[in-house]
Amino acid sequence: MKRFIPASIFGIAFGFLEAIVVVYLREIYYPNGFSFPLTLLDSQMLKVEIVREFCTIIMLASVGWILGKTIGEKFSFFIFVFGVWDIFYYVALKIFLNWPETILEWDVLFLIPITWIGPVLAPVICSIGMILIALIYVYLHEKDHQTKFTPIQIVLISLGVLIIIYTFIYDNLNLFNEHNFWSDFSKITEKKEFWDVIQSYVPQKFNWILFSVGCVLIGINYLYSFLKAYRT
Repeated sequence: MKRFIPASIFGIAFGFLEAIVVVYLREIYYPNGFSFPLTLLDSQMLKVEIVREFCTIIMLASVGWILGKTIGEKFSFFIFVFGVWDIFYYVALKIFLNWPETILEWDVLFLIPITWIGPVLAPVICSIGMILIALIYVYLHEKDHQTKFTPIQIVLISLGVLIIIYTFIYDNLNLFNEHNFWSDFSKITEKKEFWDVIQSYVPQKFNWILFSVGCVLIGINYLYSFLKAYRT
């Protein structure tokens, strides 16, 4: 379990670093404070942001790969560092910008392949869940309790993940379908109509029920396997 110490330190530091980058961006694009509708970004800046997100995931996954001894452990350390990074990203933003004002404040979560949005509380719940799953998995593994999943469980866990992602991209999926932005997706940021829609969009309601279904599907299946592993 000592390996979680460097993982935690990295996650916290990286969370603060991510927040510092966002502080700079918000000073440029949202000098009066971040809120929806979103401010127009030039296509080059958006591409840079997408590359930054790819690099972020690669760095987090690399830490997991280094710290874990097995594939299961590597994945566990990855989601652990991801969870710590995400939580302390918001902690740092609260310190630097006093944002979010509440945990129900809406935020842009991810840009790949389309924009993910949701109340801050939602990704924080996901992060807490990932941290707990990683801690329990590695603890059991170090005690020689092998956590195993049936094909059905893997399908249900994957379904839970997809449901959660769907709740984050639901609004933007509707916007893309409604305005047929899929027809030339590679050049989407060059379309004036796209930015007109984005600059008028304000999220209204998050599907907490569907989000909860996804969380429960993941949680129940992990819990079942953990309990089974602990008893063997």
